[in-house]
Amino acid sequence: MTQAPAEWLGDTEGKPAPEPLARIQALVNTLDLESGADRLANVAHAEPWLHAQGLLPPGGVPTPDDLRRIRDVREALRAMLVHNAGGPLPSDAQLQPLTLIADSAGVRVRLGADGMVQLAADSDSLQGKLLSLLLVVSGAQSDGTWAHLKACGNEDCRWAFYDRSRNHGGTWCDMATCGNKLKNREFRARRRSEN
Repeated sequence: MTQAPAEWLGDTEGKPAPEPLARIQALVNTLDLESGADRLANVAHAEPWLHAQGLLPPGGVPTPDDLRRIRDVREALRAMLVHNAGGPLPSDAQLQPLTLIADSAGVRVRLGADGMVQLAADSDSLQGKLLSLLLVVSGAQSDGTWAHLKACGNEDCRWAFYDRSRNHGGTWCDMATCGNKLKNREFRARRRSEN
């Protein structure tokens, strides 16, 4: 199933991450697991979004293979966010798309005018653009914001959200929908087991 980009749920986040981590959240939320809507399912819907996110070089048009690679990266990142929410560590197989990027793309190191070391992908190719996402993850892991970007605890949802709760113990993308659904499901299961 696909939706036109103008109707896409992920264009307005209820719990947005700060920049540049919002780029990771936006990519993960290109797939709505509950409805099956996938913004990266076809070139017509994916191309404008990929350009807006800086994931394609100017004038670049993604191939079906490019879209598959980007979807694989998306799911590897989602597996990492499930772990951030208290789920299992991602397996090597789940992380393979990110490992391939890390192993094959190059990084350019620059020294800024303020003396800060800056890392950037050394290519404008898709591989370089995807590496830039890994650099965002690395920066967020260093500054402590990475642990607050999570995937919803509802396995049918797994929407990425930024946990701004005081104790950083948020579990649901939205308590009113996913949280209540799962709590009701667990309650009914307990009632059945008591009878």
